[in-house]
Amino acid sequence: MIAEQVDRIFRFSEHHTTLRQEVLAGIVTFIAVAYIIIVNPAILKAAGIPYEACMAATILSAAFGCAVMGVYANRPFAIATYVGENAFVAYTVVGVLHYPWQTALGAVFLSGLLLSLLTLSGWRSIMSSAVPASLKYSFAAGIGLFLAFIGFVDSGIVIVGSESAPVAIGDLHHPAVILAIFGFVLTGILLARKIPAAILLGILATAGLAFATGIAPAPAGIISMPPSLAPTFLQLDIAGVFTWGMFSIVLTLFTMAFLDTMGTLIGMSARAGLLDSSGNLPQIERPFLADGLATTAGALLGTTTNGVFVESAAGIEQGGRTGFVAVVCGALFLLALFFAPLFSAIPLIATGPALILVGLMMLEPVTRLDFSDYAEVIPAFTVITMMSFTYNIGVGLCAGFVLWPVFAIVRGRIREIQPACWALFLLCLAFFVFYPY
Repeated sequence: MIAEQVDRIFRFSEHHTTLRQEVLAGIVTFIAVAYIIIVNPAILKAAGIPYEACMAATILSAAFGCAVMGVYANRPFAIATYVGENAFVAYTVVGVLHYPWQTALGAVFLSGLLLSLLTLSGWRSIMSSAVPASLKYSFAAGIGLFLAFIGFVDSGIVIVGSESAPVAIGDLHHPAVILAIFGFVLTGILLARKIPAAILLGILATAGLAFATGIAPAPAGIISMPPSLAPTFLQLDIAGVFTWGMFSIVLTLFTMAFLDTMGTLIGMSARAGLLDSSGNLPQIERPFLADGLATTAGALLGTTTNGVFVESAAGIEQGGRTGFVAVVCGALFLLALFFAPLFSAIPLIATGPALILVGLMMLEPVTRLDFSDYAEVIPAFTVITMMSFTYNIGVGLCAGFVLWPVFAIVRGRIREIQPACWALFLLCLAFFVFYPY
């Protein structure tokens, strides 16, 4: 009876999925994004935000965002704190520009409010629909390459910041790296054999071996009381945002969140088969509003910009197609308040190999690009490469939106450029001009 009601609410039959498949996809999605529970407060600690309170804020804002995404938008995307934006706040806004973290959270709140208002006005959907098809394909492929790069780094197979080159091969003699390679091969074999829950099984098997061999520490405990939220709850300084010096910061946060979510939504939806015949996501304003509200709520709780996570691709590859995936993921985030030692124990060497393979799966849309048309391919190629080479999805997206109209004019296609596309061009140009390098 309950299963039938859930089926009607989330329209499982319409999306050719089942309750079991959605639950499994939700678990896989959570495992893929659970690292943010530890990583986000660790990054924002550099800004002076209390670690434990920030962990609680991270969990609660993610649970809220996932609930809105699942119930209101009915899409299989997890929402949590963006890694790029939190690093921008910690190391640039606070570390370099020396603004207090409370004022930085005020800027995050304002950017989330602007995103929500833009969504409710309908302009965010209009601007999304104006994105050229070639750029939409590049979003998915670029995010896939970005995910693969993250997976290689998390696994230790690739290291960054070496003296001889920006990146280099890791120490393949190190037990952790060897185990990550084993996890990659094992998960790949399971996928090749079309074993159900291949990604989840690969993550769990690799994590289990890491615990058993002592390569990664086993969970220190199972249950813990939730950390206090008091040090960060409602501590944001909104009045301090209304200065000329904060203009570039608010613009940067707004643009990064706007484009990161747009690119991720379209890329994930393309892979999940959720786009319509015109390459647009029906009712895209709903997931847009979910991320805007989550960002606003996150700032109130004590964390930075929230948005759709690219790691949602793991659940999509597991067969997730409806908002029940996000609901399951959000419920697991809430459980993480009490089971933080257990959930946070899964090491990056277990999730890294999964991200590499998910990245591979997301490269498929690049085959739809017309490589004989350089006016289309050059902006798309720039998006794909800049996402990974700058380690910033927003930078790649902005580069594409600046270049596409330029090449369209060169090819005599100025009439193909919609007014909303010109708005994106100006927004992205402003992003590069005012970005606090």
